[in-house]
Amino acid sequence: MTSAIDSPLPAVTRLIATDLDGTLLRDDKTLSDRTTAALAAAEEAGIEVFFVTGRPARWMDVVSPHVQRHGMAICANGAAIADLHDGTLLRAYPLDRAVALAVVDTLREAAPGVSFAVELATGIHYEPAYPPFHMDPGATVAVAEKLLHEEVPGTGTPVLKVLAHHPELAPDAFLSLARDLAGDRASFTRSSPTALLEISGPGVSKAATLAACCAERGISPDEVVAFGDMPNDVEMLSWAGASFAMGNAHPAAVAAASGVTLTNDEDGVAVVIERILAAR
Repeated sequence: MTSAIDSPLPAVTRLIATDLDGTLLRDDKTLSDRTTAALAAAEEAGIEVFFVTGRPARWMDVVSPHVQRHGMAICANGAAIADLHDGTLLRAYPLDRAVALAVVDTLREAAPGVSFAVELATGIHYEPAYPPFHMDPGATVAVAEKLLHEEVPGTGTPVLKVLAHHPELAPDAFLSLARDLAGDRASFTRSSPTALLEISGPGVSKAATLAACCAERGISPDEVVAFGDMPNDVEMLSWAGASFAMGNAHPAAVAAASGVTLTNDEDGVAVVIERILAAR
């Protein structure tokens, strides 16, 4: 593993893909002046920047002013592509409701005390025991089985992901348990420091959706530089031609990346972008 100064960069960088929380954003959930300037300089140089996050589109206000002309962001760990210019959902890769119900049933039996939230294309809803979303005061509170029910199969709002929270299990142990029990039916990952799993459709990931967006633009993995800090970034960090785990990253992200940069509070993404631009 090499540092941000030593790690090799693509001969040509055409796209930068960056996670937000713990990566581009500081711990106080803001963008530093240095990072803001680096993003603007990358765009001026003709390098596309994609925000690739576990966040839903409605939580993208902090970076919406910095999205490029394409306006697109990859949200919900790859389950959605949103246009941040007007807030519209351009594409969704949903989790089948029957599969979601089966996974909920499996985790209830295997991990007593688990509670669930359901992220629909129209917003989040959660169970009474689930930690409340203060940013979503209009959420429906009900058991997951009711939240996932649809009167006629295939007519419900797309399910972008299901979240499973456990108050006692170790985060990585909970992730391993879920993957062992149901990894053949859905994609499981995590981005929170707590035991909070994010469950998507099989094969859905930041990397898969980013790869599709790049293919549409004729951009190869070797022309992409990616940044991340948590297990939900692992596939993206492995896919990109050059990738950097943050200095504050989870060990799985560090293992997947080709280099390590400074922490998010030290503008680790900006440091690499500046190096990319200086090499031009």
